[in-house]
Amino acid sequence: MGKSCHTVILVPHARARLRKWRVTNLQIGLLLGAFLLVTGGAAFALWSYLFQTVDPAELVRLRAENESLRQVNLGFEQSVRELQERLADYEDRTEELAIVAGLDPSGDGVEAGIGGASEEDDQHGEPLAELTSRAERIDGTLDRVAARLDEQMRWISATPAITPAKGIVTSGFGGRRDPLTRRRATHRGVDIAAAPGAPVHATADGVVTRAGVQGGLGKSAFVSHGYGLATRYGHLSKLAVRPGQRVHRGDVLGYVGNTGRSTGYHLHYEVHLDGQAVDPLVYILD
Repeated sequence: MGKSCHTVILVPHARARLRKWRVTNLQIGLLLGAFLLVTGGAAFALWSYLFQTVDPAELVRLRAENESLRQVNLGFEQSVRELQERLADYEDRTEELAIVAGLDPSGDGVEAGIGGASEEDDQHGEPLAELTSRAERIDGTLDRVAARLDEQMRWISATPAITPAKGIVTSGFGGRRDPLTRRRATHRGVDIAAAPGAPVHATADGVVTRAGVQGGLGKSAFVSHGYGLATRYGHLSKLAVRPGQRVHRGDVLGYVGNTGRSTGYHLHYEVHLDGQAVDPLVYILD
């Protein structure tokens, strides 16, 4: 039986030559055996890969690692929720600061804080990119608020606001009878009667533009404060500043005297706004 033969005939098409192969039962058996051997080996390898025994120690390690990662994830979600609440509070406070600084919150990237986290946020947490964007908006707005408040503080510091010398106002701003000629004249400041040698203080931050004898004002100090504001202090007995010196509100400029066109010890004090003399009493807030 091992020598029995089988003939395989291949017919390609009508005009082609026939092709014939003679195979024995032994050859067929060997081919079938090889096929079964390869198939069985592949199946065994697949079974071994899918159902191989897991090391118990490794399984315990993996479970512990998974629990640790779960705890880290829970902590991360809690931190995100706390950060959301803090950002909402910062947004509210930044909006209030923007209003105080005179900025329009709706036009400066300030988002009003809104309460509560959504169900989706509780499950997944707000994306870090969105949290970062909110923080950057707050940071940018705070920069603008700080710049505006700094500008306002400089303007406040440059605005005359205190009495230049302790005393009594003996002559106001505007029309009056000249004490020397007895004729009607315009008084461009106020006269403050004070003790001889009493200190005269700068009423705002600024730079001394003149310090010396200035005609009828005698020894005088002129201070420019910026923002169109300037002050003058006349009839001093002695100067304590020099031209170009920067002074702050409350600094001593000189001392009450009777120099220049004066009838007694007093301070002549003027305030100028955009080059025009204005009533100094409007700027004496204390």
